[in-house]
Amino acid sequence: MRGLYSSKTKIRHQIFTEIARMAYNGDDCKKLDELPYQIIPGEIASYRESIFLERAIVGERLRVAMGMSIRNVAEHSLISQGVEASVTEEKYYEPPLIDVIKFACHSCPEKNIMITNGCQGCLEHPCIEVCPKHAISMVNGRSVIDQDKCVKCGKCVESCPYNAIIRQERPCAKACGMDAIRSDENGRACIDHEKCVSCGMCLVSCPFSAIVDKGQIYQTILALKSDVPVYAIVAPAVAGQFGPEMKPEKIRPAFQALGFKDVVEVATGADLCAIEEAKDFMEEVPEKLPFMATSCCPAWSMMAKKMFPDYANCISMALTPMVLTARLIKRKHPDCKIVFVGPCAAKKLEASRRTIRSYVDFVLTFEELQGMFSAKNVVFGELPDGKPLKESSADGRGFAASGGVAKAVVNVIKRMDPEREVKVASAQGLKDCKKMLQAAKAGKYNGYLLEGMACPGGCIAGAGTIQPIKKSAVSLESMKKEVVFQECLDTKYGDLLEDLENFEYFAEEHQDENA
Repeated sequence: MRGLYSSKTKIRHQIFTEIARMAYNGDDCKKLDELPYQIIPGEIASYRESIFLERAIVGERLRVAMGMSIRNVAEHSLISQGVEASVTEEKYYEPPLIDVIKFACHSCPEKNIMITNGCQGCLEHPCIEVCPKHAISMVNGRSVIDQDKCVKCGKCVESCPYNAIIRQERPCAKACGMDAIRSDENGRACIDHEKCVSCGMCLVSCPFSAIVDKGQIYQTILALKSDVPVYAIVAPAVAGQFGPEMKPEKIRPAFQALGFKDVVEVATGADLCAIEEAKDFMEEVPEKLPFMATSCCPAWSMMAKKMFPDYANCISMALTPMVLTARLIKRKHPDCKIVFVGPCAAKKLEASRRTIRSYVDFVLTFEELQGMFSAKNVVFGELPDGKPLKESSADGRGFAASGGVAKAVVNVIKRMDPEREVKVASAQGLKDCKKMLQAAKAGKYNGYLLEGMACPGGCIAGAGTIQPIKKSAVSLESMKKEVVFQECLDTKYGDLLEDLENFEYFAEEHQDENA
């Protein structure tokens, strides 16, 4: 849960910090085998039934933080086995990006209807009356469910006046909008990677921290320590992520303290993306396409193309803000490396595509970056003031919240064609996104601009965020007020869009980049 500092958060932070410290110090990566004892000291377990289990789980988390895969529990191997292949700037993720540490999984029931002690044994007993399978009876004055008969329809849950009947679901499966999580033969969570779009909602929803995503902290720091200039491109969801001391004038010095050459906000790319999508919408809807859907959320885009392949051409072909911003920098500094820093697990998957890797070299979440700040002992309040990031528009920054992308695109269209009416539908969370596309397929949204966000709330609710979602939303609104420009067309970058569309850093056509 974002914003809740729990034992789960603490261990994740310790792991990211130790990986970063190991990289900055230039320690032998065999130190991975020692780190579980440093992170989980002593002889008595603090979180689980065994300290050995706790250390084993930490060991797997260390491996994935290095970009390596989870080990086969049935075979003996060291935590550091295969680490040599990861000790390079060129190391990328071994698929899958998101996976389950099996022995950390609690084997939660997939779906269960339970009667709690709140049952009053009432005279009306509506739970019995509404059950279509006659699975509920009264025993010693209390309702009891025959689980062999129960079909988990939930009618009894809805009917109980005391809220004494609950539906208990596996949290990771409930959060998965792709229905990609099931139980294996031992009752543990198992991800169907053919369905998974790496949104990361299962990762943040698992209370046992059994689901993990691979990282590039170590590889990023190797690049930072090299002679090659490394630029950070920062998603607008950064608003408020690192607390009140990370003021706008501290962002650039904070990144430079880690070794970055400079920082550019991805909201500049969002401005360009909004302009491109506006042009595409005006040209293609409804003459060529029944509707057009935004492209900036990779998990939403991937879901749409997986589940509605006949409408894949209705997903905008505009480059994402991340890629447009990276192109903007590599146009000026072709020999640099670029690190996208943001809230999104799916951006890691997007950046791993062959064509995108020409522009974006590494991806870090805010959580992972926080570990780097801790490893370098960066205290934001003690940093000198730097030049704030103010080149984007408020609408570009608004991409970070649900509804913001569509709003920016509509504002561009209104400027280009004031007489044109633009109808908008938006959805947040992949389950609702799926419903929206089903309605679009049925013709309900002909002529519409559709905005999809995989994370409920938008990017400010991404799997790699730190702060509570509501707090991040307030911080984002404050950050939008800091800029000089209100709308995307007001910035100086609009004239560069055509150049960036034609810019071929590695001679790849951008149509492949959103595939």
